[in-house]
Parts: sequence; C-alpha cells; structure tokens
Amino acid sequence: MSALQDPSQMRLVAIPRLAAAGRWRVEAMRTLSEPCFLWFTKGQGRITIAGVTRGYTAHNAIYIPAGVMHGFEVGPQVFGSAVFFGRDTSVTLPDQPQHLRIREVHAQQELNVVLDCIQREMDSTTPAHDRATRHYLGLLGVWLERQTVRAAPETLRPDAARRLVARYTALMEREFRTGMGVGDLATALGVTTTHLTRCCRETCGRSAIELLQDRRIFEARRLLSETDIAVGRIGESIGFTSPAYFTRAFAHLTGLSPSAFRRAQ
Repeated sequence: MSALQDPSQMRLVAIPRLAAAGRWRVEAMRTLSEPCFLWFTKGQGRITIAGVTRGYTAHNAIYIPAGVMHGFEVGPQVFGSAVFFGRDTSVTLPDQPQHLRIREVHAQQELNVVLDCIQREMDSTTPAHDRATRHYLGLLGVWLERQTVRAAPETLRPDAARRLVARYTALMEREFRTGMGVGDLATALGVTTTHLTRCCRETCGRSAIELLQDRRIFEARRLLSETDIAVGRIGESIGFTSPAYFTRAFAHLTGLSPSAFRRAQ
C-alpha cells in the first residue's frame, strides 16, 4: 500500500491526484477509517455524504468523519487539497459531517496558510518537523470548529428522508459484506423497500440498490487492485452468492470483468 493510501498516516494530497489511479476511487460510495477534510479552490461538482447529495464550488470546505459513506465528482477543472488525519489523530474534530461555504476572504486565506504550513513541515527534514506538523493540524481543527460555529445558522436541519438515508448508509456499511439485500436492510430499519428507495432518490437521486451495489463494487475494485486475493473469494467476501452473479454485477457497473479490471490495474 502506498503512502497516499495508508490510513495510519496523516497525508495532504492534491485533490486531482486522488483520482489519478481511477476516478472510481473518489466517486464510488465508500467509507474511510480516518477523518478527511476537503478544501476546494477551483471548479464545481457534486458530493454525496451519508446518502445526501449537494453541489460544491470553489471555497467550499467539507469535513467527513471516519466511517461515513461518501463519494464526490472530480472533473478536470477541480482543484484543491485533501487532508487525511490518520486513524490515531489527536486533533479535536467535529462528530458530524460539515459542508461549509467559506465566503470571507480572510477565512479563505487563513486556511490556505495553515495548509501551506502543513505541507512545508511534512516536506521538511529540520528537527521537530513532525511535531510542528501535528501542531498545524491542531490549528486546522480549530479553524474548522470556528467556521462550523459561524456557519451553524446556514446548516440545513436533516428532515425525515435525510435521517432515514443516513441510517441506511450507516447500516449498509456494517452489513454490505453479509449478503443482506435492500429488503433485509429496509426491514432492519423498520420501513418498506419502496419507502427507502423513494427517500434515497429524494436525497441523492439514486435508488437504494444502486447505493448498495456501488458500495460493494467499490470494495471489489479496491481488493482487485490492492491485493492478490482470488476473484471468487473477493465476490464471496462482499456478499455475492455465486462467482457468476459477482461477475455480472461487476461488469454491469464497470464495463469490465473482475479479471480484466485486475489486469488493467
């Protein structure tokens, strides 16, 4: 695993580089085992967090806690920075996702300075540069906390549909490897499949089964590209009942068979 992907280490990565190994790595629904902070400085697109899709533009700051399902578009005109805090971060961070539209020029400049300092210390070989990096990460956490408080009046209160879809994506993350289908997940949530799908389409424009399959196939692509586990075992590990069903579902979403995808990587 490269340093870019290692969840145990803090990283600061240019957003276009995240998609360099395949846009599926950022656009498909997935979760991370560490907190993530996105700062967009140019371009626009859509981001889905916990089953809710919103547009983003330049000077949007987005915080995603560990374990929250998300995916976002990265077009050719999108630029910015992504900070991955690592699994063992000591930085104080929000408990809930945040999508902040930073309109004040001073706040934009303040964040850019902090990110530049983090990058400089990470690239440095001078004494105590690692400790300086951690302190600047702490300042990033302070900046995020202050902007969250300032932006609180603009934050949309989650309605019933958003709350249900957030519960669905959290349950899906825990159970997608078990083979549970949308009907099983809806039953566990105490709603009908029809109602769950209607809420998913309302919040993110996708059906419940599309979100579930996207999550499964992302995990399949990750395992195919990062491990040498046999194709059949990968399908079984993410809940597919037969190799043929896994191959059909994978090809439907990606246009390639699992083996062809692995060779292409």
